Amino acid sequence: MLRTLHIRDFVIVDQAEIQFEAGFTVFSGETGAGKSILVDALSLALGARADAGVLRENAARSDITAIFDAPASVQSWLREQELDTEDSLILRRVIDNQGRSRAFINGVPVTLAQLRELGEQLVDIHGQHAHQSLLRPASQRDLLDAQGGHLPLARQVQQAWQQWQAAEKALAQALQNAAALAEERERLEWQISELDQLALQPGEWDTLSNEHNRLAHAQALLEGAGQALAALDSEESSAGQALNAAGHQIQALLRHDHHLQGIYDAIESARISVSEAVSDLNSYLSKLELEPERLSQTEQRLSAIFDAARKFKVEPENLADLHQSLRASLDASQAAADTQALAESAQAAEKTYLELARQLSKARQKAGKALAKAVTAAMQTLAMQGGRFDVSLAACPAGAHGLETVEFLVAGHAGTTPRPLAKVASGGELARISLALSVIASQAARVPTLIFDEVDTGVGGAVAEVVGRLLRELGERHQVLCVTHLPQVAARGAHHYEVSKSTANASTLSKIQALDEQGRVNEVARMLGGLKITDTTRKHAREMLSS
Repeated sequence: MLRTLHIRDFVIVDQAEIQFEAGFTVFSGETGAGKSILVDALSLALGARADAGVLRENAARSDITAIFDAPASVQSWLREQELDTEDSLILRRVIDNQGRSRAFINGVPVTLAQLRELGEQLVDIHGQHAHQSLLRPASQRDLLDAQGGHLPLARQVQQAWQQWQAAEKALAQALQNAAALAEERERLEWQISELDQLALQPGEWDTLSNEHNRLAHAQALLEGAGQALAALDSEESSAGQALNAAGHQIQALLRHDHHLQGIYDAIESARISVSEAVSDLNSYLSKLELEPERLSQTEQRLSAIFDAARKFKVEPENLADLHQSLRASLDASQAAADTQALAESAQAAEKTYLELARQLSKARQKAGKALAKAVTAAMQTLAMQGGRFDVSLAACPAGAHGLETVEFLVAGHAGTTPRPLAKVASGGELARISLALSVIASQAARVPTLIFDEVDTGVGGAVAEVVGRLLRELGERHQVLCVTHLPQVAARGAHHYEVSKSTANASTLSKIQALDEQGRVNEVARMLGGLKITDTTRKHAREMLSS
């Protein structure tokens, strides 16, 4: 749960540090005092988007830090992100006056996406305008899917729909472009046939070039190798004879001066090298022949390869790679033109989509009945006795969101037919239904901290007492923070903070302080009676707080 929120230079808050406890905590204060600033600041610490407009006037940067107890459910996520798995989670957000933002988890820089992903596992925020978004069909559908716990299935349906549509598009393009594809296949088949006839092997061009070079200069190679052999090993004036004579001469002198040993060794090494070269030259000459027929064959093959390279406008050594590339293109073209295979693929994608979509329909029917029952029961306690809430699932053409539309229906009184929420609910009724939905959805929430930002707008009197009781009961299962303007709700809080603002030196600042017992009496009295607090309003406030 949330333990501490530290705010510095944010909107009209210069510096504030709030310590939180378990249970139900309320925040109250005059209109415009900055009650919702707390929610906005915490939202930034949880990864919400921001700009330089959130900075306090003339401040260089805004710094927000939220400290949570680390629930066991986030430990695996922290390990996946290679972040410290400590007992506390420190989420920090810094925004400078240029609108640049930095985010940290336990002191380690992270992306906003990581901050948001972690934040969604820690806090669920119900904003003061939630009842307005409730009028949108997409919001109703998402709320039902979230309440039913089948959001992953809804995402699978959306992905299956996209895959089905992609398969249908490929089939349509193949049918539409059949003539062009046939012409392309014909061109590829002709090119491949030409290269098949050439049958060029990888590396063959280099091998042939080297062989041709050798055959074309065979006479010069024979003569040059023979002359080199004669220079090394002939009966007169050869290198071999000279080295033999020098070796014998130095060997005879060694007994007079051992310093000549190194020279003798060098001569002996040279003599051995010459002997090996003579042997290699003899072997080379025994194999080297003039091969005019092979030379002619090589020249013809090189000419054929060169002609093909010129025809296909590539280098000769790249013809083999081109051959493989053309084959791959032909395979792809044939696959694209295989309308039967494409049709089968589209049918398989449709089948997968329909199977998932029907699973989603069943899940929505089950969740819709449960949600309708729970909200109808809540309406009886929210000054809508006899009212009824229904979830309508109407069949529609297949789409990314399934096989049905989701619409919330409401009957505000007994004996009336439920009609679309957007058409029949008054502002107050809509706010109460939204609150009931928020509470019911939050009862199933796995996050430890729930925040309600003036979701009680539009209710009052006995209904407000019910709202306060609902939130207090919710606080027994979660840490609940509520920004409220209703004394009936504030009186139900286990902990109470007052948000006030003051002006000094032409600067407006917001202040947040925990209230003691007498402070709570005065604040609830103010909420009951306005600026002028009387003994009567204080008495009434004490009664509300003690009830």
